[in-house]
Amino acid sequence: MFVWRKRAGAGWLAANEVALREIAGRRLAIVSTPGHKNAIAEIASPNYSELEKIRKRFGGVIEKLPRNWVRKFLRGQKPKSLKIAKRLVIVSSTASGKMSTSKSNCLLIPAGAAFGTGEHATTAMTLRLLERMTRCWGAQAASLPVSAASRNFFEKFRPSAGCRRMQAGSLRSLARGFSLLDLGTGSGILALAAARFGAKRIIAIDHDPIAIATAKENARRNKIEQVDFQVADVRQWKFPARIDIITANLSSGLLIEILPKLKCAEWLILSGVLREQEPQLLRTLKRNGIAVGERRRRGKWIAMLGSAHPAELPRRCIGENVRYCEQNVRATPGKKFDAA
Repeated sequence: MFVWRKRAGAGWLAANEVALREIAGRRLAIVSTPGHKNAIAEIASPNYSELEKIRKRFGGVIEKLPRNWVRKFLRGQKPKSLKIAKRLVIVSSTASGKMSTSKSNCLLIPAGAAFGTGEHATTAMTLRLLERMTRCWGAQAASLPVSAASRNFFEKFRPSAGCRRMQAGSLRSLARGFSLLDLGTGSGILALAAARFGAKRIIAIDHDPIAIATAKENARRNKIEQVDFQVADVRQWKFPARIDIITANLSSGLLIEILPKLKCAEWLILSGVLREQEPQLLRTLKRNGIAVGERRRRGKWIAMLGSAHPAELPRRCIGENVRYCEQNVRATPGKKFDAA
C-alpha cells in the first residue's frame, strides 16, 4: 500500500480539492491540526502508478506504507460507536462497549484499508436517511414503535397502478423486506446496515478488490449472508430493471455520469457531494426527472433523498415523519428538512 501526501495552505486546497476528489473520491483525506495554517492532503492506493500521476499533476510525495500500517495507526486510538436512532449501533471494536455480533441491532466495522466506519459525515448522513426510509419497511416493522398518525396513514393508503410495493396499504405489507443496491460499498457498512434494517436482497459494488475483500470479511464478522458483493466499475455494470433503494456514496462527477442508470430505483440516497457541487447535481437530477425529497448538510458535505417517481414522495415517506412529509413535500419538492 502506498500513500500520496502534500502539505498545502487553505488557498491551494480550495482550488484543488474538487479535482482531487474527482480522481480519488472518498480516498482523499484532508488532515488539519488546530493552530496550524497548512493541512495535509492524503490519498492511499495499492497502485503506485495511479499515485504517480497525481504527484506529477499536483506535486507532493509518495511513501510506501509498512505492512502493519493499519495496526500502527489504530494503536492508541479510542474505539468509538455510532448510534443510528434506536435501531442500530456501529462500533469499531468489541472493546468499545456492549457488543455482540449476534445482536440484530449491532454492527462491528473495524477501521481498515476500506472506506467506511460510520464516522465520516457522508456515511453517517446516508445511514440516517436509510434508517428513516426503512423504519416501517422490513421484518422489524411490526415491532417498531410507530405513531398513530403513521399507522392510520398507511391503513388509508391505496396504491396506484404504478406503485407495486404496497399491495394492501398496511404496515403488514411492508414486512416483506426490501431490495437495495449499494454503489461504492467500501467496507460494506451501508449494505450491512441495510441487512440489519430488514433488506432481503442486497447487491454491493466497488471497483476496488481490497474494499470488496474487506466488506466480505465484515459480513462474515457480523454473520450477515444476504449480501452479494461484486468487484465492478459502476460505469459499465449492468443495473437491474427494478430495485427498491440505491445508496450511492460517490463523487459528484461519477454520480452525474451514471445518474440515468439510477432511475431503476424507487428511492435514491446520494452522498459524497461537496456543498459547492450541489447546484450542478440538482440541475442534473431535475433533467433526469428525479425529485429531491430531503437534503442534509454536515460541514462541507451534503446527502439527499430522491425518487424518480415524484408522485410517490408525499405518500411513501416512511416512519414517524409521514404527516410532516404529507403536508410539505407535495407543496415544495426539494425542500430541505431539518436533520434528525
